[in-house]
Amino acid sequence: MRAVLLKRKLTSFQIIIFGFSGVILFGTFLLMLPFSSRSGLATPFSEALFTSTSAVCVTGLIIHDTATYWSAFGQFVILLLIQIGGMGVITVAASFAMISGRKISLMQRSTMQEAISAPKVGGIVRLTGFIVRVTLVMELLCAAVMAPVFCRDFGKKGLWMALFHSVSAFCNAGFDLMGVRQQYSSLTYYAGNGLVNAVIVLLILIGGLGFLTWEDIKTNKLQFKKYRMQSKVILVTDLILVIVPTVIFYFGEFHGSQWGNGLERFWLSLFQAVTPRTAGFNTADFGQMSEGGLFLMVMLMLIGGAPGSTAGGMKMTTIAVLLLSTAAVFRRKEDAQCFGRRIPTETVRYAAVVMLMYMVLCTVGGLFLCYAEGLPVLTSLFEAGSAIATVGLTLGVTPTLGAAARLVLIVLMYCGRVGGLTLVFAALSGMRPSMTKFPQEKITVG
Repeated sequence: MRAVLLKRKLTSFQIIIFGFSGVILFGTFLLMLPFSSRSGLATPFSEALFTSTSAVCVTGLIIHDTATYWSAFGQFVILLLIQIGGMGVITVAASFAMISGRKISLMQRSTMQEAISAPKVGGIVRLTGFIVRVTLVMELLCAAVMAPVFCRDFGKKGLWMALFHSVSAFCNAGFDLMGVRQQYSSLTYYAGNGLVNAVIVLLILIGGLGFLTWEDIKTNKLQFKKYRMQSKVILVTDLILVIVPTVIFYFGEFHGSQWGNGLERFWLSLFQAVTPRTAGFNTADFGQMSEGGLFLMVMLMLIGGAPGSTAGGMKMTTIAVLLLSTAAVFRRKEDAQCFGRRIPTETVRYAAVVMLMYMVLCTVGGLFLCYAEGLPVLTSLFEAGSAIATVGLTLGVTPTLGAAARLVLIVLMYCGRVGGLTLVFAALSGMRPSMTKFPQEKITVG
């Protein structure tokens, strides 16, 4: 039996799942150490597991304020887990292999392809190197830009805070160190600071565009017509999902004088339009927002960023494909079309499955929180949506949840990061595709 297990090779999907699980458990162990907390006491396993899962899955949901509970070592561990989770466990492992000069096998290249959603194995090593370089350059550059602001407010510690928030924003994690002013306050103290708002928004958007989109922009510069269809869909969808919610928030949510002048309202609207997909920072007090504004944020959470990016959610391409398929049905066309290309029927099927999985997981998780914790429905769906989409935004109830509710959020965060289809494919990897076809019969829908 042992020989059979040794001979059996893990699939790419299983390697990705076990890789994330291993890093989460290792991070849990480090965060449990007494010197990881400011109190010098060991952190309970369940609390360390929740924080480690949130960091590796680049979510940002926390049960302890990051700045006041964790020591400098604990904060460093969290930042390291965020970086590994944002770039991807496989990408980081491959980077170390490349640095050490080891040859990367075909199986390893295939796993790297699945991890970053690349269309082909060819050139995957070069693409991985490009991802690492862009990530480090962007994080360090934006940290340097924000450093003067944070150093003005926090002294020399501002350098660490600038780096921490730069990495957290680029990886769409949402962890912050602003608890030194007020616990769980996120970036509300910088709501009117144009520099901090602009840099954080830029980092979130670039991190959420996807690694392949970066390469397309690098290769073809501003020649939009030469981009892959996927890059075109991502850029157009992203632009729409930034502009439309910003306008809605500006005129529908942040329209009173209590939100400041016109420029401050603009920054509030833009930031709250961008951060749900899927960063987890906030500059507005959610307690003062309407139910309509919070519901819009839940929708933005579930949509998320681009595939093969640091962002979570069901992905912009999923929504775009389903909308294009709907348009094709209305126009009585056989295939969904976009930018002069047909979208394969298999892609439409996958998109429908992904959307259904996210909606079901969000709904089931929300209902569990509603019944188990006695929370309002919208609050429960907000927390569940934040977890499954790996966002990290909260209405302030996460630290107060019981053990069962925290476990549900851990499962949702993990599923949201590794991907529902990845879990299904890994579980069913031993099954051979059935070639049997039954007689066809129509069924009425709609």
